[in-house]
Amino acid sequence: MKAIHPSDRSAATIQDLISSATSDVLFVGDAGVEIQIQDDFLLRMSRVLTEWRAGMVYSDSVDLPRVDYQFGSIRDDFEFGPLVALSVPVARRAYLDHGPPEADLRWGALYDLRLKLSIDHPIVRIPEPLYRAVDSDPRTAGERQFDYVDASNREYQLEMEGIATGHLRRIGGHLESIALRTSPSVESFPVTASVVIPVLNRETTLSDALGSALDQEADFTFNVIVVDNHSTDSTGRIVDGIEDERLIHLIPERTDLGIGGCWNEAIYYPGCGRFAVQLDSDDLFSGSDVLARVVSEMDQQRYAMLVGSYTTVDFSLRPTLPGLVDHSEWTRRNGPNNALRVNGFGAPRAYDVRVARRFGFPNVSYGEDYAMGLRMCREYEIGRIFESLYYCRRWEGNSDSAPSRELLNRYNTYKDWVRTNEILARVALQRENSRTDQPNS
Repeated sequence: MKAIHPSDRSAATIQDLISSATSDVLFVGDAGVEIQIQDDFLLRMSRVLTEWRAGMVYSDSVDLPRVDYQFGSIRDDFEFGPLVALSVPVARRAYLDHGPPEADLRWGALYDLRLKLSIDHPIVRIPEPLYRAVDSDPRTAGERQFDYVDASNREYQLEMEGIATGHLRRIGGHLESIALRTSPSVESFPVTASVVIPVLNRETTLSDALGSALDQEADFTFNVIVVDNHSTDSTGRIVDGIEDERLIHLIPERTDLGIGGCWNEAIYYPGCGRFAVQLDSDDLFSGSDVLARVVSEMDQQRYAMLVGSYTTVDFSLRPTLPGLVDHSEWTRRNGPNNALRVNGFGAPRAYDVRVARRFGFPNVSYGEDYAMGLRMCREYEIGRIFESLYYCRRWEGNSDSAPSRELLNRYNTYKDWVRTNEILARVALQRENSRTDQPNS
């Protein structure tokens, strides 16, 4: 069994582990984590690795269930746990078939190997607690989720992006060309823009959000669509108590809607504008000119979707870490590919409703925006504003402030499914394009 430090996953280290291994199974552990293995750990992992003809096997640990690996589980932060088993013959073959790691990799060589293994062999989770591990990171899941936007990790993120992009090229899921812009509008809309606020029991923060939306200054018509998902507190009374003809209070007939379903209620509503701009019921726009700026950018550049940047604040709107979240990892050319590696697009998000109506949101309450973003950028260019347009409240009332392990696993499983679906669609698209590009025989 080999233990490696989390910061020492360089090409030289990982290649040396594989080339110098004296058995067909290599156990790799995280030297920074205290691990206590169960009596049958080595035999169980080795047997599954052999019987499944797998490239890698991992397992649950005591009190820490994990999620199954999918074809689209290409995010570099997939949680395998601190102890995995590798097939040495499969790893050596993967390097022969798909190339060794780039020599200058400092952190991502194990990530690179995992992706290469997954092309021809399964990566298998054993849903049994085969060891106990003591987590050395005391932060909550809500605090860890911003690690990939930390400016101090920029070189690390660029390395991971390069590895993920290379993998997409190898499997035929890489988008080479810049996507389409939308066509000039010939469709009539009742207003130019709608601020969309899905809400469920947010009597504490909704008034602030509504004030932020209705205070927007613009030389075009807009409305604010509140989709009240059957709130049982005073949310509905707050909306009805505001006398403003621009404010629309929608209560869906269905009672099974998630946030995505509420978004569908808004974008398919006859009173929706051509552009739909997101505002969560916890949050606020950072100024009265945000809506005008977003709509102007989308209209002039003919984007199907635009994503701004936000500043994290506490309940009282005081800045908190990480501060500005600008998703600067997005680039015009490679952003649609790198989006498959990271866990989100950012906020606030705005959509050309003509395109959004083509796709629709999945009826879920986590990842619905990510699914829409991936679908959009398969065909259309997504615009970006890297300055803060939005105050994102982080407080104990947020649904994602301190998710349970069960909930976090469900979220990650769903997002990996979304990635799987999107990568398969892109592979099929590239194959179709290749056939179209072939000269007639």
